[in-house]
Amino acid sequence: MHLSQLLDGAGTAVVVREGAEAFLVQGAASTYDLAMEAARTGQSLADVVAAHGRGDPVDLPAMAAQGRLTLPLTHPDPAHLHLTGTGLTHLGSAATRDAMHAKASQDEAVSDSMKMFRMGLENGKPDTLPGVQPEWFYKGNGTVAVPPGGTLTSPGFAQDGGEEPEVAGLYVIGPDGTPARVGWTLANEFSDHVMERVNYLYLAHSKLRPASYGPEILVGDLPADVQGTSRIRRAGEVIWEKPFLSGEANMSHSFANLEHHHFKYGVFCQPGDVHVHMFGTATLSFADGIQAETGDIFEIEAPAFGLPLTNTLGQADPAPVARVRAL
Repeated sequence: MHLSQLLDGAGTAVVVREGAEAFLVQGAASTYDLAMEAARTGQSLADVVAAHGRGDPVDLPAMAAQGRLTLPLTHPDPAHLHLTGTGLTHLGSAATRDAMHAKASQDEAVSDSMKMFRMGLENGKPDTLPGVQPEWFYKGNGTVAVPPGGTLTSPGFAQDGGEEPEVAGLYVIGPDGTPARVGWTLANEFSDHVMERVNYLYLAHSKLRPASYGPEILVGDLPADVQGTSRIRRAGEVIWEKPFLSGEANMSHSFANLEHHHFKYGVFCQPGDVHVHMFGTATLSFADGIQAETGDIFEIEAPAFGLPLTNTLGQADPAPVARVRAL
């Protein structure tokens, strides 16, 4: 089962897709409402959707073409939606990261990236939780969440704006503070790789960028082997294309371990909040020497998730120096 959100007049409507057929969910204004109903009542999300019943049929590809598919899960107050992620979680991700942070001398010690990757290989999929902590980063709140088809805008001070094709977990926090997974979706964990390459300690800065996810939520189990394609189009032509892999068969951490190390913090278990947590990648156009340009279109697709996630690269004008006014 897949869920998505459709712009409908002044609000949203929920679409459920099973196979090739898609329908409105009756009496559902948002996936957030459905997810919180499931969290509150202890029912599965599939049962809640079934109880609401099917409404009119929907042509999802047509809605996407018209720009009417929006983020598949949001919060009524954007400040209560958290965009976060983990890195060095996929087999091959350390090689990509090391290529970005090439050592100046062959005599230098093994990089911190490689050390953390090896830690994940050794204890990222423990028989009993918890395993080793992953790399973790914060991207922002719902104010920087960009809908499918929207523009990922680099700030004026950015040195780069590059795609990261990932699987994201979508979560709501139930009334008792228990995290509940709504499902899985495609994500573009947009980052500044030039800034990150200057010094690894700039990673936190490089991640404070917009991100996009959707357009559809896969409800239920994620395939162990997720295979997709990431590409960049420029002036109608594909200038770069490469497969990407995800799912636990292609990862050094289990999802259960990554979820534990996010939700072990009480600040992330506040009732009613929404979390979009991106689980990492080993595929970047930047690692292949591609410099994305304003107007380029990022396209991320994987059959398990239905419609592809597309976004255009934008660039903000330089801003004045930020100054603080004393009160």
